[in-house]
Amino acid sequence: MTNRRDFLTTASLAAAGIALAPLAACSRENQATAPVGGTPASVPAAAQPAAFTGTLLSRAIPSTGEKIPVIGMGTSGSFEVDGDADARAPLREVLATFVAAGAKLIDTAPTYSSAEDVLGDLVAEAKVRERLFLATKLSGVSGRDEGMAQFQDSLRRLRTDKVELLQVHNLRDTGTQIALARELQQQGKTRYVGLTHYREDAQKQLAQEMRQHKPDFIQINYSPVSRGIEKTILPMAKDLGIAVMINRAFEDGRLIAQVRDKPLPDWAKDAGADSWAQLILKFVLSPEAVTVVIPATSKPRHQLDNLKAGTGPMLDEKQRAALVAALG
Repeated sequence: MTNRRDFLTTASLAAAGIALAPLAACSRENQATAPVGGTPASVPAAAQPAAFTGTLLSRAIPSTGEKIPVIGMGTSGSFEVDGDADARAPLREVLATFVAAGAKLIDTAPTYSSAEDVLGDLVAEAKVRERLFLATKLSGVSGRDEGMAQFQDSLRRLRTDKVELLQVHNLRDTGTQIALARELQQQGKTRYVGLTHYREDAQKQLAQEMRQHKPDFIQINYSPVSRGIEKTILPMAKDLGIAVMINRAFEDGRLIAQVRDKPLPDWAKDAGADSWAQLILKFVLSPEAVTVVIPATSKPRHQLDNLKAGTGPMLDEKQRAALVAALG
């Protein structure tokens, strides 16, 4: 996968204040470098990483009022590595940067190959489980027994006895699986239940399932060039009191690649943004009905950049229109 925004500095492990040893629908790592003002800057190999500064905006989960930071993290692709120490080393810093900034929600799934195992190991190693909001899924299963067996295995792989959010992945066997999720919710094995998908052509079905099941969360795709949820999903989520988690904000890296040679617009500074990625994330966070966005990365400098999008103002209507035009 190609690098993106290589001028960005990384967040330091020291800033984390924690002990950290030296579908692919949400993966974002095929993003290219985006110059600011038309002149990309380089970061020396020996440069010390910069710490995150600022305060992440938080939004409430409608069903309870609990607040979570608006920048979360996906693990599809990014955390799908083997046990090799070199492969896991940058993920330790990605996690350190995330926790140091006060971010909480990490989304994963048992069908993301090794992602649950890697995440579970790194969280346990860092001793940060109590600072996180873990979300996983009932994914690709049919029937209660399959769902229960998969969830029990997810707990083992994540090295925890419960999760914060259990979602029915891609609306498969929804009735049975969300009933199981609610059963597990009553048992204290998950605090919230949800439904997910990652394509615009599934949004009609998602809307139907939202009306029928009224989950605590939904997860769905949204970007400046994929705006289908603005028509029905977002208004319905607001009316029904459902939290909205956004995946594929970068269109799997395509949007970043598209602007790689373009300077940032002058108005970006008014939105507190210094990269195209921040502008895109601020776009998807602009609707009040959106609760959190989950860009995935295995690169600490990208994590720092993503987190910065959760500070300062979001985009106003004029800025949103300008971004859509720039990406059109």
